[in-house]
Amino acid sequence: MIDEIRKKVYELLSNDKSGHDVSHIKRVENLASSFAIKENANVELTLLIALLHDVDDYKLFGLENEKDLPNAKHIMDTVGVDKKTQKIVLKEISHIGYRKLLQGLRPTTLEGQIVSDADMCDGIGATAIIRTCTYELSHNKPFFDKEIFPNKEVNVDNYKLCADSGVIHCFEKLLKLKYLMLTESGRCEATNRQTIMVDFLYNLFLEENEPKWISYLEEYLKELENTNN
Repeated sequence: MIDEIRKKVYELLSNDKSGHDVSHIKRVENLASSFAIKENANVELTLLIALLHDVDDYKLFGLENEKDLPNAKHIMDTVGVDKKTQKIVLKEISHIGYRKLLQGLRPTTLEGQIVSDADMCDGIGATAIIRTCTYELSHNKPFFDKEIFPNKEVNVDNYKLCADSGVIHCFEKLLKLKYLMLTESGRCEATNRQTIMVDFLYNLFLEENEPKWISYLEEYLKELENTNN
């Protein structure tokens, strides 16, 4: 069943160029599987949620799909996932993602929490920098605009589908993800990946001869630590 679902998900997302493609699904699936074993969770349920978590993503399929989850329902119906399991998967999918968090929604099962952590971990670190660049370029946005600084008060009403630059996206979302982990496995992985992203930004600003951005990064990180400790 998992193999059949994987095949259908890959077909659905095969043409994506925004960074929410098959490679992203594979990374989330692998990381979630690893977390599930460490956390003694139901691996099969974890994989179902991981494979289907983006098949109705609003960035790819629109807000109506995000609400009704037709692709996830169709795939699970087609391969014969039982209705009880479908209900759990659909609920957890509808609670995964940064925008959902801004709405006050978080996954409630351990398996959903694991996938949420794995998905957010893919937004931190080396691959995340590449994904951010890909997504911004696909929307004709630069990776770094020295004149535009982040919005410190991001909420559900002003959160942008596409930030003004990749660097802005790092500050308005990605650097916050480390503090949003729900499992110990997620916290450990996110901490390691955060170091990579911070080092990259620091060196980017250094090479661009932008001391004001270095100062901004340092102050921002201090504020994050103070807020979350």
